[in-house]
Amino acid sequence: MKNSFRSNVIFKACSVATLSLFMSACGDSSWWNTQDKTIDAEQISKLIPGRVNNRGSWAEDIYKITEQLGIPQTKENVCTIIAVVDQESNFVADPHVPGLGAKAVKEIDDRLDEKFKDKLGDSIGGTVAGYFQEVLKNQPTPEDNYLKQMRKVSTERELDELYREIFAHMAKHYHVSALTGAAKLVGQDIGEKLNPITTLGSMQVHISYAKDHKRQGGSIADLRSDLYSQYGGLYYGIHRLMMYPADYDQPIYRFADYNSGMYSSRNAAFQSMLNELTAAELTLDGDLLLYNKNGNPKAEKSQSEQELINVFAANNVFITPRQIRADLKKEKEKKFEDTQTYKAVTELYEKKIGKEKFYAIMPEVVISGPKLSRDYNTNWFATRVNGRYQTCMQKAKRIKT
Repeated sequence: MKNSFRSNVIFKACSVATLSLFMSACGDSSWWNTQDKTIDAEQISKLIPGRVNNRGSWAEDIYKITEQLGIPQTKENVCTIIAVVDQESNFVADPHVPGLGAKAVKEIDDRLDEKFKDKLGDSIGGTVAGYFQEVLKNQPTPEDNYLKQMRKVSTERELDELYREIFAHMAKHYHVSALTGAAKLVGQDIGEKLNPITTLGSMQVHISYAKDHKRQGGSIADLRSDLYSQYGGLYYGIHRLMMYPADYDQPIYRFADYNSGMYSSRNAAFQSMLNELTAAELTLDGDLLLYNKNGNPKAEKSQSEQELINVFAANNVFITPRQIRADLKKEKEKKFEDTQTYKAVTELYEKKIGKEKFYAIMPEVVISGPKLSRDYNTNWFATRVNGRYQTCMQKAKRIKT
């Protein structure tokens, strides 16, 4: 999930890794430090900021979801969840976004100028884009058209539902053959493909992640509605945040990963070590391969992949380009650390640079999008969340277990 209406520049498949204290594999409680004492829902409510309405209800849902997912309700785990929810939405299931309507209209203009042809192909993109413009300006009535309605929205859900209404209108009234052809080109429902609301709910979970980890049946519209509910938004956010292993020694790397992508902090450290073994200047973004819009690796080599080939050749490390590619395809998994490529780079770093290998650094990723007043980076996000985490942990010290 590289793009979102919230973060359009290098906004990657987001999950967050865990400390050794935390759960490290989906549903496998053996990865947890089960000796730490847990807290109940009433105690969780005391850790949620006092300005939050219905703290008890949020606490009950956090407790139930962690119980369902097999996540121990330790102070560390709970504060990790609370910090991310508070940063992403201030504990609002369907958060208000200042100026969203005007930003949405601007996004429409940008998409019509550039992205329709990218997504649909030149042969049909112009046709659909032209019809889309006509629908926005004249439907459902010229006096109360979709553009005017869009300027009035104030929450993601309102905008999301309006987009769904617009594309339902297009599917009903537009030339069936043209829309069918467009749907085939994009490989899925055209309305879903072009809907700019891709991160949803109180923890801003990407719709593709939720689709891959659905907790119940139903349509994509049902899934979107679930994400806007208090329980659904928490469920998918907690799942994304906690359900994979990593050996980070500081929670700030977990928070960085939540923003910039699964294992981005570990992979950025790998890139940094590789950087010192070559004359190239790698971007430390935590992506070792290049990815298309669907999140699949491109055949084209990334700078990191090319430099791995060069470094191994220069140092007589007999790992083939084919093996390097196979190893790099595991970059979003814990088992990347067991690959020949990962081990060879860390060993070369210690041997040639004379420094001890390191596991994680802050990835250098820019965050930009129409819902943001200006560009930010992952360090800004992670630092803000970490501050909330530390505040929560200070409160947690006063809770007896």
